[in-house]
Amino acid sequence: MRSLRDGIVALRPRERVAVAVDGVDGAGKSVLAAELAAEVAPHRRVLHLTVDGFHRPRAQRYRTGRGPEGFYRDSYDYDALQALVLQPFRAGRPVMTAVRDVATDRALGPEPVPVGADTVLIVDGIFLQRPELAGAWDAAVFVDVPFAVSVPRGNDRFAGDHDPDPEAASNRRYVEGQRLYLADADPRASATWVVDNTDLAHPVLLSRP
Repeated sequence: MRSLRDGIVALRPRERVAVAVDGVDGAGKSVLAAELAAEVAPHRRVLHLTVDGFHRPRAQRYRTGRGPEGFYRDSYDYDALQALVLQPFRAGRPVMTAVRDVATDRALGPEPVPVGADTVLIVDGIFLQRPELAGAWDAAVFVDVPFAVSVPRGNDRFAGDHDPDPEAASNRRYVEGQRLYLADADPRASATWVVDNTDLAHPVLLSRP
């Protein structure tokens, strides 16, 4: 964490920088991003948000059914993320932190958050290095976890019984959708840093691929 913090703090001093914390579902991205934001905060102003606040409406997310292609292509509103977060952030204007509550499918309108001249924007979520977001980030952390670990870990967040097998039919939409992303964007190779988060108690910061 200190190594990641130092690397991010050193990015373009006295300028705004945007950092993605990317990885598959259940990798531990949100926790890592929150801890990283806390580490950076004593050194630079920091704003942490999640791409989960930029889901499309449910009808759009499932317009082609419940297959993996729809999960990868239709889950998030990247136009809104660009227009309401990334572009105003670059210009030093206030940013919106979310536009939709995915659980209730309700549109949100929080007060825009101002940014400073040297603010570090940390965005966590899946699919953050896809082609639509090329050039959006000054740095990216890829949280690397095998599906055999990430699927049961991710399913533990939800009530009820869920099959821990990545190849189970109930996990197909999500696992195969993320495999589409891995093939499309090769996020491990394009990340600035890769964190092996297989063992939550002993994460390993890998050298740049």
